[in-house]
Parts: sequence; structure tokens; C-alpha cells
Amino acid sequence: MSGPRPIEAPAPSSIPGVAWGRVTRHGDLRGSFRELWRASAFGTFDPDLAGRPEPAFAQVNLSTSSRDVLRGLHFHRRQLDHWVVVAGRALVALVDVRPLVAGTAERPLVEVREAPADTTVTIPAGVAHGFLALEPLELVYLVTNEFDGSDELGFAWDDPLAAVPWPAAPGTADGRPILSDRDRSNPSLLELVARLRAG
Repeated sequence: MSGPRPIEAPAPSSIPGVAWGRVTRHGDLRGSFRELWRASAFGTFDPDLAGRPEPAFAQVNLSTSSRDVLRGLHFHRRQLDHWVVVAGRALVALVDVRPLVAGTAERPLVEVREAPADTTVTIPAGVAHGFLALEPLELVYLVTNEFDGSDELGFAWDDPLAAVPWPAAPGTADGRPILSDRDRSNPSLLELVARLRAG
């Protein structure tokens, strides 16, 4: 007889290749235990979704963000991300850029979900991603490519073509999120698409 499933079955997504799920938390008076990833539960990698042949997780990162921090929108051609919200709550935005690059759509498919602790989301290559920390946030993410900077692309978090419905950041004076220099200077989505089409 098998033990409890460490990760719930993925929830459906409107974006092909995206999978949402939840990690099971086992707790008692001492604290809790969570299994964040298990190869047999995750299944095999689809090279098309990972953007590379023979994909496997190559690096694990931990990101911490204060409330009102927005990270994104980031884009990878050769990397699949698997996110686990360890603590806090985020608003996650996914923007499927693949149909725009292929010329089969004029607008991207956008999906936005609130992600409390223990939420997981698998993000294929070609799907831009970002999040707004709704409260102090810890995010673990497994990726199929070691960081070298060559596949770190992105576009403006408030791009009108993507039209992500970001809420106001209540903890800032102007209601705008806290951004990195990189995210403040990202190009428009159309500029990114033109660059990707050019090769």
C-alpha cells in the first residue's frame, strides 16, 4: 500500500503545458514537514515544454520578497520553471507568448491566480511569468537550466497588450509595486516578440 501523496494532482490551466498543484503539509505540535518535489510524482519532462533536449532540473533557487514587490514579467526560451510557494501569498501572472511568436494570435493568453503557501505551478518555456508579493513571500523554484544570463528575457510588467490585472500595492506611497532596475527597464511585449521572431 502506498503512503500519502506528497503533491496533489495538477489543477487545470487555460495555458497549454501549465500545471497548478498543492504540496501536502504534515504537521503536529513540533512543526511541519513538506515534500516539495518528487521525481515519480512529477513525471517525465516534455522536451518541447522544457525548451531543451533531455531536460532535468539543473538548479534550485529560493527567492524572498517583501510585500508589494513585483518580479516579472520574465521569459525563458530554454527553461521550464517549477515554483513552490513556501511561505506567504502571491498573485501569479502567466502570459503565453508562444502564439504571438508563431504569428497565430494577436494577443497573448493570460492567466492570473492567487497562490497561497503550498501552491505549486509548473511553467513551460515560452510562458512569461511574474508575481506580486501580497505579503512577505518565500518561493522555491526548480529550473531545467543553470543560470548563465543568456536566456534571461522579459517585458514590461504593465504592458498594455498583456494587460495583467495587477492590483494596487497598498504599502507604497503611489500604489505602484516595488521593482528591480531590470524589471523597470524591460521592453514592451511587442519589442520582445519582434526580437524572438528575428532569432
